Amino acid sequence: MSVLETDLPQIENVSEDLFLGDALTVRQPRSGYRAGTDAVLLAAILAPELVGEETVLDVGSGVGVVGLCVAARCPGARVVLLEREPKLAALARHNVDHNNLSARVSVVETDISRATGALDAAGIASETFAFVLANPPYHEAGRSTTAGNHLRAASHQMPQDALEIWARFMNRMAAPGGRAAMIHKVEALPRILSAFEGRFGGVNILPIYARADEPAIRVIVSGIKGSRAPISIKPGLVLHGPDQAFLPEIEAVFRHGAALPSQIGGR
Repeated sequence: MSVLETDLPQIENVSEDLFLGDALTVRQPRSGYRAGTDAVLLAAILAPELVGEETVLDVGSGVGVVGLCVAARCPGARVVLLEREPKLAALARHNVDHNNLSARVSVVETDISRATGALDAAGIASETFAFVLANPPYHEAGRSTTAGNHLRAASHQMPQDALEIWARFMNRMAAPGGRAAMIHKVEALPRILSAFEGRFGGVNILPIYARADEPAIRVIVSGIKGSRAPISIKPGLVLHGPDQAFLPEIEAVFRHGAALPSQIGGR
């Protein structure tokens, strides 16, 4: 069923943004967390030949940019967007429908800490996803200024133990041998590794640099459920050249839907 304009939530200052060149048109709130570079980079760790017709779960999807980018780039992928905030979930449904992806992408509105009922109602079983992706809020509650409204605060902040909760849920939903991946600030790396320990092995760390001569600004951490392979650090991904423009291989990711030069590997 199509999401009509009159069915959209009443969020002031909603923008309409293009992703992957003009392959995706996404509506999202102008204030609060806005999906952008990080969401596209996380989605780009999955190459179409790696995904095939497998299932992908976007945990805490917001308006759906990570999962929609996967679906647009990987024509065989089936994607579930999971979001707890009703207004963002409604925008996600609109974005799925507007981009003609409703045959392969669905939205489930639920909180991951109590998701069983909603997942059962949607016919989604645990341990069934080949890939589980997450772009969680980057700030711990109490360590930054609380945003001025609930939606903005929820998109920016999370409880101090939340990465453990997210990793537990990602492990619950990943199929045996399935892969989970999360993008976050560099300073969150110790907490991510702690949360992944005992759940995901063969962990890969991909540092992301704005420029080659600067400290890393983000990390993508991925692991395989049930693996006992050792941890590894991949060559860093540099986004900008000396002229401040994206490097050609990064421009190809953002404009043409290319996979990252450094991918996370297979199952």
